[in-house]
Amino acid sequence: MKKLRIMEHISLDGVIQHSADDDGFAYSDWTAPYRTPEGRDALLAAQGGSFDLLLGRRTYDLWSGFWPKAPSSPMADALNAATKYVVTHRPESLAWGPVEGVGPDFIKEVRRIKAQDGRDLVLWGSSTLASKLLEHGLVEEVLLIVYPVLLGSGKRFFAEGTPACSFELVSTQATPSGVIFSIYKFAGPLKAG
Repeated sequence: MKKLRIMEHISLDGVIQHSADDDGFAYSDWTAPYRTPEGRDALLAAQGGSFDLLLGRRTYDLWSGFWPKAPSSPMADALNAATKYVVTHRPESLAWGPVEGVGPDFIKEVRRIKAQDGRDLVLWGSSTLASKLLEHGLVEEVLLIVYPVLLGSGKRFFAEGTPACSFELVSTQATPSGVIFSIYKFAGPLKAG
């Protein structure tokens, strides 16, 4: 059975948005000044050498315009080789493969995908998908790559209405630029005191 990990670059105030898209976000590529070889190595280690991707349509469209043309590197090669499971209403327009469209009942489809043998799934982006997957108990791990910045506005990691739940810290690592990599294991419903 496959495991599902959510991985996110995130500001101290919970923003995950990286590009302006069409909504006027002012801080495109805000992670760039903090990138270090140590951070790259930590990211590659956390992601693993072999995995498949679960992506929302917006993330898929953004990435498909970049990664297929990127120079060969451990990150580009791993992303390009991964099967991309894309939650979309337009599967016929998916060109960056290997790829499989996941229809409107994506919870049922993620359960089907996870029940198969093979590489674990990594979800990058999509606060909407992350929230729904957590609501249905389909996430085993969350990796937060926290940057020492406040952005004040932008798309947040978890959508409004994300269910209360708890996590256990698995590991944490700091880079020289102040970026913190923290891996959390899903621990179930929130335990209140």
